[in-house]
Amino acid sequence: MTDQVSAPVESGRHAIARRMFADDVASRRLGIELLEVGDGCATTRMTVSADMVNGHAITHGGFVFALADTTFALACNSHDESAVAARCDIRYLHPTREGDVLVAQATELRRFGRNGIYDVSVSCGDTVVAEFRGDSRVVRM
Repeated sequence: MTDQVSAPVESGRHAIARRMFADDVASRRLGIELLEVGDGCATTRMTVSADMVNGHAITHGGFVFALADTTFALACNSHDESAVAARCDIRYLHPTREGDVLVAQATELRRFGRNGIYDVSVSCGDTVVAEFRGDSRVVRM
C-alpha cells in the first residue's frame, strides 16, 4: 500500500520522507516529481531537459544518479526514521536524451538494525537505463 504525494506533509504515514522531499530544493530544481511513497519503496519521475545533456547529446550520468539517489532517499526514510546514504553505486545501461521521461522505482531489499539495502531501477518507457544500489543508515537528526 502506498501514499500518493497529495497526502499531508506534516503528519501521517511516511511523514519524514514526504517532509524531506518537500524541503529538497535540489530535487525540485531538477524537476523531480514524487509519484508515490510506501513502506520501503518510492517512485519518482524526471524529464531530461536541455541543461542535463552532455557533449555527446545524451543525459549526463550525474542527473540520472541524482534521480536514483533521491528515490533511494525517499524509500529509506519511509519508515519514519531519519536515514542517510552510507554507500551507493550505479550501473548505466542505456543512454537517454533531451525530452526523455525517466521513472525511478526504489525497492527495499533488507533492513537490519540501523542499516538498509535498496535497489533503484531507472527506466525510460519499457527500457531500464540504470540500476542503482544504496545502503542506508538510520541517524539521529
